[in-house]
Amino acid sequence: MRLQTLVRAVFPPECLCCGARVESEFGLCGACWGETPFIFGAACDLCGVGLPGQSAGAERLICEECHGVARPWAHGRAVLHYAGNGRSLVLGLKHGDRAEVARAAGPWMARAGADLLAARPLIVPVPLHWRRLATRRFNQAALLARALAEASGCDWAPDALIRPRSTGNQDGRDREGRFRNVDAAIRAHPRRGAVLKGRRVLLVDDVMTSGATFSAAAQACHAAGADEVCVMALARVARDV
Repeated sequence: MRLQTLVRAVFPPECLCCGARVESEFGLCGACWGETPFIFGAACDLCGVGLPGQSAGAERLICEECHGVARPWAHGRAVLHYAGNGRSLVLGLKHGDRAEVARAAGPWMARAGADLLAARPLIVPVPLHWRRLATRRFNQAALLARALAEASGCDWAPDALIRPRSTGNQDGRDREGRFRNVDAAIRAHPRRGAVLKGRRVLLVDDVMTSGATFSAAAQACHAAGADEVCVMALARVARDV
């Protein structure tokens, strides 16, 4: 305890966004919290994007985009809109080696997906191709999945899925191109994928844009015998946000 107190005195906790001192580790200062686009209230039940108005209680809300695109999963949640501080946090995790963002996101994701986590699903990260993993040295989705498992007490399977085909970057592709690019690119691990059979699965990734990657991963889970698949993104790219 004394060592921890000494470390905190020498290296006081800093806001994840602006670097200002905060009371607890892996947190945001009051100003940055207010400027971070957390998704509260009404949201789409399939992709998690925030919707106008207040939550409709038991009524299931579906956004216009999800009405027009088949989603091979049952429910979806997101913590942030991919804008402003939300975008900065995701990019810091993804490209800035800022693993502390995942530590902070664990409890945020547990709050956003509390109703899904009540069913004690198996938490599974969306996989990277081995070449991308070798370049980046870590899978940001796996960091988020582990943090969510720790915050919720649910089991997680970091290697239940694999991505045997490199799909490159999705940036610059239209919706149809994104879906074509990842079609059949994700599969259950030949030795470890059996853990998916008969389970409720919660897929985790850093960002949902079109939902193409989540779709490929969900289809792989269903092919491996999963009973139900839901999805959770740290951030959701949305129109007009």
